[in-house]
Order: sequence, then structure tokens, then C-alpha cells
Amino acid sequence: MIVEQRLYTYHPGNLDAFVALYRKEGMAAQMRHLPALLGYYVSEIGALNQTVTQWGYRSLQQRMDCREALFADPDWKAFLAQARPLMLAQECRILKPAPFFRERLAHLIDDARGLDLSGQP
Repeated sequence: MIVEQRLYTYHPGNLDAFVALYRKEGMAAQMRHLPALLGYYVSEIGALNQTVTQWGYRSLQQRMDCREALFADPDWKAFLAQARPLMLAQECRILKPAPFFRERLAHLIDDARGLDLSGQP
């Protein structure tokens, strides 16, 4: 199991625009193709104008397969065309769990698959 941590930095003043755009146009495509959203955060203290996301995968191969499908999705391509101009930088890390955290991560990945992020009660 692995966690992909992605850090995006936006031009000052563009974070709120990105978050709104992502919720409206990007999230559904990612949720269709990526197996387990473990976290989606915005910076509050320290470096500002950033989002940090964490996605769980069973393997690097699963990550490659899922991302290939995502980047073939016309909805995702359309979202990226609007989102990229808002961005200043991006980073990606692949993290593997410490031995004592593997079982917990497996449960988090399983639980995240059914996550409803629509905001509807």
C-alpha cells in the first residue's frame, strides 16, 4: 500500500477560485477514477495558497492504472485546462506506511471508497 501526497501552490488570490472550480468540475472525475481520497486540505498557517491531497492505493501499479484512466477522461481534461492557469507549482510524493501503520492504512483505504463528498445530508 502507498499514499500519494500532492501539494499544489496557487498564485496569490487563486486558492478559493481553485477550490470552487475543483468542487464543481474536478472532484467527480477524480472520484470516478481514483480509489481512496484520504485527505484534502487547504493551508491556514505557514505557506499559504496551497492544497494538500492524499490518495491511497494498493500498489504503484494501481496508481498508474487509475491515473491513466483519469487523464483519459474528457471531464478531467476540461477541468485541468481551467485549473492549471491558477497554479504556481506542484509536488508529488509517494509515501509507504510504517510497518505498524499498514493495517490501519488498509482500513482507511477501504473506508474511503464509499466516502460521499457531495455535501448533501
